[in-house]
Amino acid sequence: MRKMKKTHPFLISLLLFTAAAQATDERAAIPFDNAAACMEGPLVQFGQYIGNWDIEDSRLSQETKKWVKGAGARWNFVCVGDGAAIQDFWLPNSGAVGTNLRIYNPDSNSWDVAWAVSSVSGFAHIEAKQVETGNIVMRFKTKAPTPDRRITFFPATENSWNWKLEITLDGGENWVEVYRIKASRSTD
Repeated sequence: MRKMKKTHPFLISLLLFTAAAQATDERAAIPFDNAAACMEGPLVQFGQYIGNWDIEDSRLSQETKKWVKGAGARWNFVCVGDGAAIQDFWLPNSGAVGTNLRIYNPDSNSWDVAWAVSSVSGFAHIEAKQVETGNIVMRFKTKAPTPDRRITFFPATENSWNWKLEITLDGGENWVEVYRIKASRSTD
């Protein structure tokens, strides 16, 4: 008999969260998309991003060392399970779609994040922690990409927020910003 991998229960939960969030008529009876449940205590750290966002992105060209405008995206954040988690859906105008499921861990005062993207099998485990400035810094724990990277979410205003991706080639001594996002609240 084949052994079940440890990730199976988690992936099944992720699929159930996604399916429930997409439900229509029954949605009111299911405790999903209750944004207020993610606006209290530490959940507000990522709860502040709940909503639908239009994304302007740019990347640092390796050849010219100048910023190049990207194709843009849409990034939608929802509160799921009456505050059990915050899930987002990354919907680029070109490229692979993805989703993050963020669950707050009170024992470590950090977030366990599962990132899945259509172009890669499985998921990556990311840890996120809010720092004194209010920024949320994310680092890969498993399926860590090379070179090492960190992602920073900056505090949101009512209608916008910023995000950056940095890489390091020297074990974290120096970081170089290589991708950035400006999110604006969608009017659609």
